[in-house]
Amino acid sequence: MLVVGQIGKPHGIRGEVSVVVRTDEPEERFTVGSVFTTEVPRDRRVNTGPAGTPAPGARFEVPKQLTLEQIRWHQGRGIALFEGIYDRNLAEAMRGVFLQVDSAGLTPPDDPDEFHDHQLIGLRVESLDGVALGTVDRIDHAPSSDLIVLKKATGGTALIPFVTAMVPTVDVAGGRIVVDLPEGLLDL
Repeated sequence: MLVVGQIGKPHGIRGEVSVVVRTDEPEERFTVGSVFTTEVPRDRRVNTGPAGTPAPGARFEVPKQLTLEQIRWHQGRGIALFEGIYDRNLAEAMRGVFLQVDSAGLTPPDDPDEFHDHQLIGLRVESLDGVALGTVDRIDHAPSSDLIVLKKATGGTALIPFVTAMVPTVDVAGGRIVVDLPEGLLDL
């Protein structure tokens, strides 16, 4: 699955939400009728399930899929309305949810220095001298730069900024990423 956006804060009282776009082709991905698979961030305690207004006292569950009913653009962000989310309370409950599309049908990027997240997950990560450090567990999209979440060979995880200075080589065909890390970065 490829993350193409993240739901932000509610906009108004009728269920509209802001959407932070995480794709280079927003006009292709965010069209009326587009269906997105949802992923609740790891730091939220919300279950996925059917959409709709919960019964009084029941906990709202984020739907497994959302269908885009309407979208307009304002200052680089989408203002979206999704099917079944028609009031501010439901919109607020959606805050932070990732919007994903199936990556199987996507064509690889034309730019050799551009990658889809799913292409990197599972690749071997090694130092400049060929020492295996672990594998890519996932890619986190932080405001300042993307982060490689490394599943260390010695156990645990580490974050590596996905910048050219620290990640000089990405060899998808060879199944590896070469990193040049400052001393102690993996110990944090």
